[in-house]
Amino acid sequence: MRVLRAVAALNSSSAVASRQGARYAGLACRAAITSPSSAQCYSFRLSGLRHFSRSPVARASTAAEAAMKQAKELAAANMTPEAAAARMTPEEAKRLSMVRNIGIAAHIDSGKTTVTERILFYTGRTKAIHEVRGRDGVGAKMDSMELERERGITIQSAATFADWRKVENGKEETYHFNLIDTPGHIDFTIEVERAMRVLDGAVMVLCAVSGVQSQTITVDRQMKRYNVPRISFVNKMDRMGANPFRAVEMINSKLKIPAAAVQIPIGSEKEFEGVVDLIHMRAIRNEGQRGINVKVSNQIPEELKELAEQKRQELIEKLADVDDEMAEMFLDEQTPTPEQIKAAIRRATIALKFTPVMMGTALADKSIQPMLDAVCDYLPNPGNVDNLALDRSKAEAPVKLLPYNSLPFVGLAFKLEENPYGQLTYIRVYQGSLRKGQYLFNSRNDKKVRIPRIVRMHSNEMEDVSEIGAGEICAVFGVECASGDTFTDGKLPYGMSSMFVPDSVMSLSIKPKRSSDADNFSKAMNRFMREDPTFRLHVDEESEETIISGMGELHLDIYVERLRREYKVDCETGKPRVAYRETLSQRADFDFLLRRQTGGPGDYARVVGWIEPNAENAETNKFETRVVGGNIPDKYLHACGKGFEEACNKGPLLGHKVIGASMVITDGATHVTDSSDYAFNLATQMAFRKVFPDAGGAVLEPLMKTTITAPAEFQGNVLMLMNKRGSIVDTEIGADEFTMIAECSLNAMFGFSTHLRAATQGKGEFSMEFSHYAAAPPHLQKELVAAYEKELDAKRSK
Repeated sequence: MRVLRAVAALNSSSAVASRQGARYAGLACRAAITSPSSAQCYSFRLSGLRHFSRSPVARASTAAEAAMKQAKELAAANMTPEAAAARMTPEEAKRLSMVRNIGIAAHIDSGKTTVTERILFYTGRTKAIHEVRGRDGVGAKMDSMELERERGITIQSAATFADWRKVENGKEETYHFNLIDTPGHIDFTIEVERAMRVLDGAVMVLCAVSGVQSQTITVDRQMKRYNVPRISFVNKMDRMGANPFRAVEMINSKLKIPAAAVQIPIGSEKEFEGVVDLIHMRAIRNEGQRGINVKVSNQIPEELKELAEQKRQELIEKLADVDDEMAEMFLDEQTPTPEQIKAAIRRATIALKFTPVMMGTALADKSIQPMLDAVCDYLPNPGNVDNLALDRSKAEAPVKLLPYNSLPFVGLAFKLEENPYGQLTYIRVYQGSLRKGQYLFNSRNDKKVRIPRIVRMHSNEMEDVSEIGAGEICAVFGVECASGDTFTDGKLPYGMSSMFVPDSVMSLSIKPKRSSDADNFSKAMNRFMREDPTFRLHVDEESEETIISGMGELHLDIYVERLRREYKVDCETGKPRVAYRETLSQRADFDFLLRRQTGGPGDYARVVGWIEPNAENAETNKFETRVVGGNIPDKYLHACGKGFEEACNKGPLLGHKVIGASMVITDGATHVTDSSDYAFNLATQMAFRKVFPDAGGAVLEPLMKTTITAPAEFQGNVLMLMNKRGSIVDTEIGADEFTMIAECSLNAMFGFSTHLRAATQGKGEFSMEFSHYAAAPPHLQKELVAAYEKELDAKRSK
């Protein structure tokens, strides 16, 4: 307000015309600088006020500018972490320290949703436990979609919140969890991707028998991409062949992150009773119905004492490798106290240098509560994590966001969902607080939006709230936006980086069976594309078919089924299409002349140069001009570059994208009246297509990293199946099942699930993940090219 008064003094002719106006501006400046509420004191002296040659307007201008400058400096000083922390009330600091934003992530069927159900039950969020594919017909709380309950898989990530009362040293503390349960299938990887983008920590669930599996590696990669600290939980300890120490070793060797067990099991397989806490050296067992009571005893079973001492020493040694304080104690041969060990684990976990490993069995209701205590002890609160925004006023320089309610609001919309009440937008509040009725600005398009309703999500249920504090996750209604948009209250020019979206690997044509369903079909497609960035739709210009693209067969099957159930639209689908690529293998020169006369001004363009493989990057294309003497003006060279891009978007062999190509234009010719941007664009495209076969044009097919898990007695059958489809990379044989990793052509994997079920009596499962592009076999290339040419001929003859 004081700054505004100074500006008013500058703009008002009556005020600045008098010496009194200038004196008032000076007073306003001093008032703004020496405000008693400021965290720091500033001294400022107006220069030049004693030079009487200056006019009153100039003096007032100097005063007002100085006031504004000092106010900005003061605001910047108040935005520093130290200043904001100094202003934070003890209540807000306490609230923030008790918040945990966590996700549950793992390989398919490792027990993520089962673990989440126990967390909700033990925190008092739900009154009963319902199983995935449960006999009671209710199904797991977090699998709210009908398709999820039928298939027994998680398709959409589900958010909830719960309060966990942790008791330590006789004192009870209540921690607030914001929890996201994520899918395990690679087809729904975007759900994991956007969850990891907004979470502060994660629980990585592993199977005690299989350990680290293919999707575990993918989840690990996503956690590292967004710098998410994690604790590991080895589930299914009551299964035959359970070996938690093998899982710990696999985390160290396969995921390349230091890990050590902080518990050891009491009993194994069916005899599993509980765990020994290696930090406090005590036994923890679950008692009562559904394991609701936790019994802690200082008496460790005699047969486990030696193993407990050994594993505790391993834990301390592993911590000494990643934590300086623990390393000093280790070198001084001091025995750390339990509090020192816990502090070291927390420091190393938050620094992404270590993951502590718990163990238990969710289905048998054992050892879940100690894992919840570990979430409180070792995973960060929102204030322990560096969340960065990009300051658009300073060339997108990174700025640290502070999770304090008193600062201007910054939030990220990370997920959209259609709801009977309208679009539901999930928002992570990084800074400031969000209130019902507040106005926000979308930093992508600068649109002003009002927040009419704020809810906390509990799977598919909602709980209305009037305000959400910094560091929390909520959902809002009535906000039109896209996934990944940043919202501010208009005071900060900040934006935030969005999440990584992988390319689609499979397409198929689709159309509604009845023409009357066209409107519902269109509504559904628009909704699905808004909700899921990996689901894409386009209309083929030549065939006029609607093509949908996604991450795999299951991904597209789910959307076709949702069309039928949610929108009552029955669809016809064509044969799945593989996203092939085209590339070059050698250099080829061209000298192409385009000369056309059509009655009016014609088209004339000559381009000379060569195309060759891009030696710098086999995944990208490169265009270069080396024209000397001005034979092709610069304005036409830009059109040549556009023509090269368009030619690469639709390759000459199959109409698929061309990758790894480089084009160099060295010479050319123009015509006084007939040359144009269009002519050079077209000439470049035609030259590229004409010379492409001479450059060794080839078709690339996507190879998928395929992981098959099945009982050991079916290994021979699966081996025969895979030998027909690709090359086997690795095989791991466990106690009662084996895991085979192979690289297979996506084209050969259509319908594989049916063959695998037949070969393993329905007991085998597989997952696929895009690996890389490789040259297709010559016979397949010929078949594909012939089929494409036949398709083009059929269209021309129509």
